[in-house]
Order: sequence, then C-alpha cells, then structure tokens
Amino acid sequence: MSGTLNKVMLIGYLGEDVKMHYFDGGNCIGRFSLATNEVYINKTTSEKISSTEWHNIVVRNKAAELCEKYLSKGDKIYVEGRIKSRQWQAEDGSTKYITEIQAIDFTFLTTKKESEANKENKPIEPTKNANFDPENNGLPVNDLPF
Repeated sequence: MSGTLNKVMLIGYLGEDVKMHYFDGGNCIGRFSLATNEVYINKTTSEKISSTEWHNIVVRNKAAELCEKYLSKGDKIYVEGRIKSRQWQAEDGSTKYITEIQAIDFTFLTTKKESEANKENKPIEPTKNANFDPENNGLPVNDLPF
C-alpha cells in the first residue's frame, strides 16, 4: 500500500441530465454536475447562510448507461469515487483545467422515474448500489449492476 487515499463521498442533486460521449470500441462516458449544499449560522450576525458547491461527476461504460437511463436533473444521488484533475488546450490556445469526481460506486436516492412510479403505484426496476471497478473500464465488479 502506498500510504495515500483519494476517496470522495457526496450526496447531492443533479444540476443537469447526464451527457453521454461514445467512443470507438463501444466504450462511453457520462458526465453530470452534482450540487451539494451547506447551511450554517453566522455566529456574529446570527444569519442563516446557505452555500452550494458544484461537482463534476464522471461515470464510465455500463455505469454511465445506467445513470443516463434512470437519472435526470433534480434527482438525488450518493456518489463515491476519487478526485481527478486534468488540463487541456482550448481552441484559443489557453490552458483549461477541471477537477472531476471519477465515480466508483453510486446509489440512486430519488429519481424522476421513481417519483412518477410512486404517483401511479407502479413498481420500478431496482437501481441501487451499483458498484463499478474503474480499473475494469467501469464494468460491474461481479457483473451485477444492482
């Protein structure tokens, strides 16, 4: 073991629908923003302060396809993963930077599909606790995505 740890756990709301990108060979990546909120009281003014932090989430292959199928803007999700930063050259020649959360595990807490099914009293497909191995191109650890 190297003596370091890069682990992130978030519970938040999707700021947008999952955006998919497909590659040659059948691989794909899904991206979406996730909002987490913090509320606290300013000790000096006793004012309630609320702040939102936005996170860039990346899911791969079957995990991405599950997210695209079941998630949409406003849904609540638990995401576990690791932080990864990258840079690239923009068309104007400037260097751009982004920090992303590479999702390894996630649980759908509320989805639009669930809400609609609850209104109509219809059963939904199970979608909880999808555990994916990023070292295996995002494929399920034991080939069971839930």
